[in-house]
Amino acid sequence: MKTILSKDISFIENNGTVFESANPSLQSFSRRGFLQTTSATGAGFSLAAFMPSKNIQAAEIEDSNHLELNAFVEIDANGSIRLYAHTPEKGQGIKTSLPMIIAEELGADWNDVTVVRAPMNEARYGAQRAGGSTSTPREWNPMRRAGAAARVMFISAAAKQMAVSPSLLYTESSQVINRETGQSIAFADLALNAALEPIPDTDSLVFKDRSDYKIIGTSVGDVDNHTMITGGGGLYGSDIQLPDMLYAVYEKCPATYGRVQSANLGHIKTMPGIVDAFLVEGNDNVGELLDGVAIVARSTWQAFQAKQELEVEWDTSSASVDDNEEIYSRALQIADSPWPQEMQTVASGDVERQYQDNNTEVIQSNYRFPYLAHACMEPMNCTAHYHSDSNSLDIWAPTRQPGITLSSVENVFDIPQESITLHQMRMGGSFGRRRLQDYSCEVTAIAKRFDVPIKLLWTREDDFIHDQYRPGGVYAFKAAVSREGRAVAMQTHLIGPAVRGRATAGTRLANSEFPALNIDNFRAATSLIDTNTPTGSWRAPGSNATGWAVQSFIAELAHAAGRDHVDFLIEMMGEPRWFEPGNIYSLNTGRAVDVIKLAAEKSGWGKDLPDGHGMGVAFHFSHAGHVAEVVELSVDDNKQIAIHKITIAIDIGPVINMSGALKQVEGGATDGLSSMLDLEISMLDGIVQQENFHQYNIMRMRNAPINIEAHFIQSEFDPTGLGEPVLPPLMPAVSNAIFAANGERIKTLPLSKAGYTI
Repeated sequence: MKTILSKDISFIENNGTVFESANPSLQSFSRRGFLQTTSATGAGFSLAAFMPSKNIQAAEIEDSNHLELNAFVEIDANGSIRLYAHTPEKGQGIKTSLPMIIAEELGADWNDVTVVRAPMNEARYGAQRAGGSTSTPREWNPMRRAGAAARVMFISAAAKQMAVSPSLLYTESSQVINRETGQSIAFADLALNAALEPIPDTDSLVFKDRSDYKIIGTSVGDVDNHTMITGGGGLYGSDIQLPDMLYAVYEKCPATYGRVQSANLGHIKTMPGIVDAFLVEGNDNVGELLDGVAIVARSTWQAFQAKQELEVEWDTSSASVDDNEEIYSRALQIADSPWPQEMQTVASGDVERQYQDNNTEVIQSNYRFPYLAHACMEPMNCTAHYHSDSNSLDIWAPTRQPGITLSSVENVFDIPQESITLHQMRMGGSFGRRRLQDYSCEVTAIAKRFDVPIKLLWTREDDFIHDQYRPGGVYAFKAAVSREGRAVAMQTHLIGPAVRGRATAGTRLANSEFPALNIDNFRAATSLIDTNTPTGSWRAPGSNATGWAVQSFIAELAHAAGRDHVDFLIEMMGEPRWFEPGNIYSLNTGRAVDVIKLAAEKSGWGKDLPDGHGMGVAFHFSHAGHVAEVVELSVDDNKQIAIHKITIAIDIGPVINMSGALKQVEGGATDGLSSMLDLEISMLDGIVQQENFHQYNIMRMRNAPINIEAHFIQSEFDPTGLGEPVLPPLMPAVSNAIFAANGERIKTLPLSKAGYTI
């Protein structure tokens, strides 16, 4: 069964409220102490769901006056339901959607739910990390188990109270209901008895049928909305306020890997509000701690003012001397060289034979893509309080990889991970940036010299100059198209930077990257150019540039073959098949064809258009999401682009939160458009030239597309993430639409290099 849900479907908006629990259920009690406490306070029970273990464990009652908890679910006697969200929130909506899964299986009324941010404890909650659109597929079944186990315990307790078989009972609206008589008992009235029920075995749990969903698939507002709007609650790292806290900045060499020799520390220390200024020796790891100068002040303003007057003498003998134009020039030279057999990563069939066949037409193209910054709305920041008497640390970290935070701090400062208390903060954007932990290590280096909390704040200039960028590079393509209009051979050569000899996200080409498995004669290779400019994951890593280049080149092939692009794409998919059945990260051509057809249908593909108008289509499979997009635009004589409509068809399985899904679709499309218009990071003598938004021209709201139409195919597959899959196909759809509008093939980004504006 497939259900197609479009953007215009109406749902009720529900806002959960954040509740930071001080409930004693996080403490430990004996069974007798537990019953005494619940009698006195009206508290209910907590269901622990230590997800990596085979069995879901409820409150483990011991004889030592302790009740051990790994709580995902708490229900008070007053009917309040608290659900713990354990995965880092960076704007992707996971703090809302994962509790929705629990609430669905539990049979809760979402209006009874408050969401509590779980403390950092992977032994209790399982994996606590975010990135790569992996949170939803990783947590789908564990969250269902957490809710279903609680449901079974409530039903068992109700069955005894009603003196009926549990098979006659179901849960809905925070009640257990008898399907024959309609008799119901509220969760609040069952909490104590349910807590004493046996813990169901994981293998015995039965999940709800999707046709019975009441919460999943509806539109639920972000549980932090009220707090974000009112500005309270200290959600973000930059919001943190602690008693006696001091404020710090950290200056690093503009050319990466430069070392500090001296600075005008004497003058800085005389400035108003300055508590200290000192040199810091790093470990030469750009993801941890580079050499720098720390300034500590009594206010952010005083720290920033002192930073402006800082004068540093740098040793740049080992620093980066990268020049992005030189990198591109070298990449193009490699692209024009003979096929690099030694760098070949994929090979099937005989591409050379097809190229030499007189019945084929050979097409060659090079596509150049730029370095890009993350430009998170909230610059990097972190707060730490070091306790010298115990060599322990409290750290308030807006990080998407808390485990890496802990290991990095331990590695650099020899503070055991078990002595680090990490307070997970919401992130004001990440897009891959908040994986490596330079900012966490910098604040720790400073905090070790003080006995009060230290809050480190990067300036916007710091954020641009010391980013870990999406790498730029070149894709070199060659393909053969038969007289019948079919793609019979193709090769892909990715040429991009390695950082100190290592490839990073964006310079690795997957062996199964489309169309590697769809063309009988195919080969791919990767060549690396050694550089020193830090690079790393950027939204849809490994797919953002690949999607643009591959799908733009396929449009070239369709044009050379004299074929309709949609028909050409569908033909390339071949018969419906899942290349690796059961592997969500393997292309399913049936799902691909479905989204291509749906996008074409909903966009009116093939309709007559006025002069200067064009439609472009693209498909890309990434991060387990099958996505096709059609862009309709017009271009005037001055190369000004007007986006008239963006149509997006997506298959990520059932949508958990329609509100969050639409935000991700619209945000991904807008982000993709912005990144291809006028964004580029350039380096000269190793120094990044863009320091703020006046030089890195992110698209303004007045230019953002207002007509983005999303269509979801609610397939029977398990749900997957949506933070990344929408971005890659947007860029080639725009490029292909420009070609349809005025005949210019875009092979270099950003579009501003060819004179385009929006």
